[in-house]
Amino acid sequence: MTTDATDFAAPDFSALAASRRSIRAYTDQQISQDILDAILKDATTAPSWSNTRAFRIALATGERADRLRKEYVRRFDQTLDIQHRKPFALARTALRRELPDGDFPVWKPYPRELRPAQVEIAKCVYGAYGIERSDHEGRDAANRRNVTAFDAPVMGFVFVHEKMLPWSAMDAGLMLQTLFLSAKAHGVDSCAIGILSTWRGPAEQEFEIPQHYKLITGFCLGYADSEALINQVNAPRPPIQLLEGK
Repeated sequence: MTTDATDFAAPDFSALAASRRSIRAYTDQQISQDILDAILKDATTAPSWSNTRAFRIALATGERADRLRKEYVRRFDQTLDIQHRKPFALARTALRRELPDGDFPVWKPYPRELRPAQVEIAKCVYGAYGIERSDHEGRDAANRRNVTAFDAPVMGFVFVHEKMLPWSAMDAGLMLQTLFLSAKAHGVDSCAIGILSTWRGPAEQEFEIPQHYKLITGFCLGYADSEALINQVNAPRPPIQLLEGK
């Protein structure tokens, strides 16, 4: 039986969409398999270019997630000199064969017109952590939490087919937002974690990744720690920018 759109109230969806935020601190409560299966099933309803679904996701829990966290922290710490832009850091790291091995460049400048938005959210996040701009160790500690997926019980990875880009990336984004909204409807919180795509190696150690699939982002799922100040951050949500007609 086909469900009619009028069976759902627009205000209900608007409230759900508005309630979903990036959560950066989680409890140790596990997500039941039934709820995780329901979230994944909802994610299959996302639209896709010619219905190709040219993406794959990998989920890690328990000991596998712990191994991934440990390896990501190790690689993150190996590249701190590069992140701090120390002289000759890139050359030294290359000699040690410790350069990032991601499929897409992550550490690159933001376009000038987009930089203000990135600075604004950075101020919100570091401010919630109580970290000053000059506190490099504090910033490293905060970013280190990113590569541990904030210790959430589910650590996820999204791969897109390189021969279907950019459409596979578009499809992956549609799927991931559908997954996040379903998670929120089930009381589960989430966060996309782009920095995890800086390194492909840890995921390759844990998952059988098909040929031609490239790691585009990580994410996490879990239950928000209501006492963590970082979870009070509300990113600004400016209106969609519409182009003017000629």
